[in-house]
Amino acid sequence: MSTSLLYHGFGIRGYEYLSAHYVEGQVVFAVRRSPNHLRCPVCGSQDVVRRGQSPREFRSLPIGRKKVKVIAHLQRVECRSCGAGPQQERIPFADPKRQYTHAFERYAVELSRHMTIQDVARHLGVSWDVIKDIQKRYLSRRFGRPKLKRVRLLAIDEISVGHGHRYLTVALNLESGAVVFVGEGKDSEALKPFWKRLKASGARVKAVAMDMSPAYQKAVSEALPNAQIVFDRFHLMKLFNAQIDELRREMQREAREKLHKEVLKGTRWILLKNSDHLDKTRNERERLEEALRINKPLATAYYLKEDLRQLWEQKDKAAAKTFLQGWIARAETSGIQRLKKFARTLAIHRSGILAWYDYRISTGALEGTNNKIQTMKRQAYGFRDMDFFKLKILGIHETKYALVG
Repeated sequence: MSTSLLYHGFGIRGYEYLSAHYVEGQVVFAVRRSPNHLRCPVCGSQDVVRRGQSPREFRSLPIGRKKVKVIAHLQRVECRSCGAGPQQERIPFADPKRQYTHAFERYAVELSRHMTIQDVARHLGVSWDVIKDIQKRYLSRRFGRPKLKRVRLLAIDEISVGHGHRYLTVALNLESGAVVFVGEGKDSEALKPFWKRLKASGARVKAVAMDMSPAYQKAVSEALPNAQIVFDRFHLMKLFNAQIDELRREMQREAREKLHKEVLKGTRWILLKNSDHLDKTRNERERLEEALRINKPLATAYYLKEDLRQLWEQKDKAAAKTFLQGWIARAETSGIQRLKKFARTLAIHRSGILAWYDYRISTGALEGTNNKIQTMKRQAYGFRDMDFFKLKILGIHETKYALVG
């Protein structure tokens, strides 16, 4: 085997081919350092004295379906230039304390973009832990400290990662689509490391999209006083849908107690749908109209919900402000306690809601990232190593999530 093939085929440079043999379906070849490449591992001098050899085995790139093992006869050298005692030569084709070559590591990383950890391990004939370690080290180098200097628009939201109310707080760069921070928990404490790194980077964040969580509001206001807070429209509509659902439950209980009839049974999802998404084949529009006819408070809430969607369809911020004021006034005069409470919530958060007309951003991109994370978590049967899980999330924008393991 030529030294050129060693380099171009297996990434081993500066070594001479010695021999090859075949053991239990494996290709095993031996190499040793070329004399003109032998140097002191301390100072790099070529003025060294050889003090014996010791063989060491490494996994390398497979040849087809055959595993390949490299036995490197590593030289111990004593340096005349710096006086360093006998030490083993440096290994340029593998990292310290690793039993596989850089080429093998790169191949495993490439496969991991298209296959689960278990599939890669089975294909390469190594343990699950080896592939996980390769992935973790690669992700740490590639995504461990995301660059924040150019971050201008952020989205912040929490995601559920397991039973027992376990949450992670995720920050997304809305311009690049990359996750730039993952913290444990869903309170202001979870974001403290992020604010420290963001300040050190010199980033000038213009706007942050989030839900109306008081913890996030306080954290962003204190850490980024010049950034505009934009309350997410999807969370806002989700919050109003929750109020409609609770109102429906109240109406149903009242009807059952007074009229002994379940007049609203089976209408929950119809009430939460957009009017243009109703299924004609299931008579959903007729069922909706019947439910609204019987219950005036529910009808009022439903039509107010449909009107609220128009808040983000106004021609400019001034028109949106006028529309929102009118909507709040109608909700407050509806006589329905839940609607009045919701109207007060909108009034308190008015500036953040209308800020959407200054920066048309939302946490919608994070919802897609959350779906990828849930898929990844299911296929990996859970991530017990939280550091590894965070690194996978930081690199998820470059991953085909349907096959990630």
